Amino acid sequence: MKIALIILAAVILFVIIIYNRLITLRNSVKNNWARANTQLQRRYDLIPNLVETVKGYMAHEKDVLESVTKARTAFLDANTIQETAEAENMMAGALKSLFAVSENYPQLQASQNFLMLQEELAGTENKVSYARQSYNNAVMDYNTAIEKFPANLIAGTFNFQQQEFFEVENEEVRKAVKVSF
Repeated sequence: MKIALIILAAVILFVIIIYNRLITLRNSVKNNWARANTQLQRRYDLIPNLVETVKGYMAHEKDVLESVTKARTAFLDANTIQETAEAENMMAGALKSLFAVSENYPQLQASQNFLMLQEELAGTENKVSYARQSYNNAVMDYNTAIEKFPANLIAGTFNFQQQEFFEVENEEVRKAVKVSF
């Protein structure tokens, strides 16, 4: 009887330890997503300033400016990681086009405001990239933990679900931008 109680106590302790580890990993995923989302929000908050600066120099490049605005709206309306990733794809292509077209405007390239915004956006891009990588690492650790035995038994019992990776790269973004007037 005493041995059975000791074994039962050990099993309960084991379940508690695994459960707490899964909670820690899940919270790490949530925290990393919040950090990534903060950087994405910062980036999307810079976009209207960039667009307004560029508008004065390239009024006839309406399509490029509209695509940037649409991508920003898609981000603000995103409710899931997948929707956010799709908005990121749109924004990457739109910004690529915007900067490619801006090269044809020497006065814009010399504008201190444009240069400052471009530099700030580049710094934010680095932070977004780091936050995305950090989030994906946390998701990998969490997903791996809930798949491994014996944690998978506890994860299944307590309904721990796999999390999505934040993947934004697509073939469209990798294509060269075509600039035509």
